[in-house]
Amino acid sequence: MRGPDAMLRPFVQIDVFTATPLAGNPVAVVLDANGLDDATMQRFARWTNLSETTFVLAPTAATASYRVRIFTPMAELPFAGHPSVGTAWALLDAGLIKTDSGPLFQECNAGLLPLSVEHSGAQRVVSVQAPLARRSAISPEYIEALPRAVGGIGASCGERPILSDVGARWILLELPSRAQVRSLIPDMDLIASISQAVRAEGLAVFSFEPEQAVPLELRAFAPATGVPEDPVTGSAHAAVGDWLNTQGRLQAVGGRYPASQGSAVGRNGEVHVSASIDGRVSIGGRCCALIRGAVDL
Repeated sequence: MRGPDAMLRPFVQIDVFTATPLAGNPVAVVLDANGLDDATMQRFARWTNLSETTFVLAPTAATASYRVRIFTPMAELPFAGHPSVGTAWALLDAGLIKTDSGPLFQECNAGLLPLSVEHSGAQRVVSVQAPLARRSAISPEYIEALPRAVGGIGASCGERPILSDVGARWILLELPSRAQVRSLIPDMDLIASISQAVRAEGLAVFSFEPEQAVPLELRAFAPATGVPEDPVTGSAHAAVGDWLNTQGRLQAVGGRYPASQGSAVGRNGEVHVSASIDGRVSIGGRCCALIRGAVDL
């Protein structure tokens, strides 16, 4: 039954990190969520059954362009990459924020995050600066279990797998080549167990080959949060970009690169990753709207 305070609210579903419909990672965006309570937001996010649903609210910070709350079907997140990019793109597309009115900032539970907008031909490329990464070590027992979690493939480089928290917390594991990343067979039960033990969203497995036109390939597994394999994962790319930058490895690609994700699940996402002089990492990409309408909430 429709609640007494329910109202029609503008709603879009955006395919993020692609300009080709059905090739990216969808996010549901309620463009006016003012007045919704926490429980309703969580129930709606559970009902959409997407990896994330966002709710746009009036900002509370004076310099913010808008405020957004990000929910998975199970819980609220302080930050997530593809929902942030998709929400900003949706607001620009609807004319609710404008680039000619000054710098754009997203207010979320991870803080105030700068946005940037570029154009690639007729297409808009939206980027968000991720929260500063907080890196930490992983216990040896879990490091030893990671090769089994990805089908017996071992890590390639001298850098040990680490935990990186950019508002979402990821285990980062590097493999030698994109072929190995694409062909690995994940043990979802083991990944879930390790993720829960180290309090991570999941495991991000990647390769970085700077001589390639698309240097980075990534897959992200989050079975502990109900997402066996995420199609395209902005926060994981932010964490990986930060890790590579701290090692000085982004110099080989001029501090920015395109990254690929999603081929293993029939998608073709492309994430633009860049690091500023002060070490802040931004992630962005193109988007397209697949559903436009209203929701009765």
